[in-house]
Amino acid sequence: MPSALQQLLLTLRTAPACLVLVESTQGSAPRESGAWMAVPAGNARPIGTIGGGHLELEAITLARNLLLGARTDAGLPLVRRWALGPSLGQCCGGAVNLRFEVVDAGQATALERRLRPALHELALFGGGHVGHALVRALAPLPFSVNWIDSRDSIFPQGVPPQVRCEHSDPVEAAVRYLPAGCRVLIMSFSHAEDLSIVAACLKRQREQGDLPFIGLIGSATKRAVFGSRLRHRGFSEAELAHITCPIGIAGITGKEPEVIAASVAAQLLQSVYRGLEPGEKFAAKGMP
Repeated sequence: MPSALQQLLLTLRTAPACLVLVESTQGSAPRESGAWMAVPAGNARPIGTIGGGHLELEAITLARNLLLGARTDAGLPLVRRWALGPSLGQCCGGAVNLRFEVVDAGQATALERRLRPALHELALFGGGHVGHALVRALAPLPFSVNWIDSRDSIFPQGVPPQVRCEHSDPVEAAVRYLPAGCRVLIMSFSHAEDLSIVAACLKRQREQGDLPFIGLIGSATKRAVFGSRLRHRGFSEAELAHITCPIGIAGITGKEPEVIAASVAAQLLQSVYRGLEPGEKFAAKGMP
């Protein structure tokens, strides 16, 4: 399914639209500054959202009036403020300033640069069932995925636009080329490959300290075995604590690929928005 931005750019090929942008907020608000919605000309359904509720209904009405050429004192672009209280039928308690501007195909390139979401880099090692499920789960989320495997012909056709497929043999060689700040998920077809990737990540973390999340799929037993082998390779307890294993949100125990993918996607979002609230750590539970 195309993203909201892709839908807007396609729509502008045939008709203008009114872009509604959250310019600023005060207090509690349903969406953050920079969130947007586009109201196409005619009766086409709006693209994106500024938070729903009565605020969005009023914004859609004003946007359609602007598209029809209704006069406004301020002209365009127009900024309007709404208090999110009883008069609007909402109880957020804050206020939001919305910016309205009519856009057309001539502005498509500028809009693509302006509205393109900021994406967080993620390296996904492994093209198995969970890897496939994760790529699908992450498609609408703010991640740019470098999908890496040592096997040929493992990747499907038609991956989402923010996914890059890479063949690397040996697979751990790709670790040195990851961008700074990249999050890493490790779930290859082989425990030997997993161990080599983990070791390469820890070596890079030791030298550069620029991988904020290193997640390894597996059980408590795998965690213990890998911990022992990595200690023999010279990694300290503090270094092992950089690895999260098992991955996923605590309490979600389903083992279906789609369930694991949903749980891991939520954990990645935690690491982006609130700082990691991890599952098990290598240094936890008094491991030997």
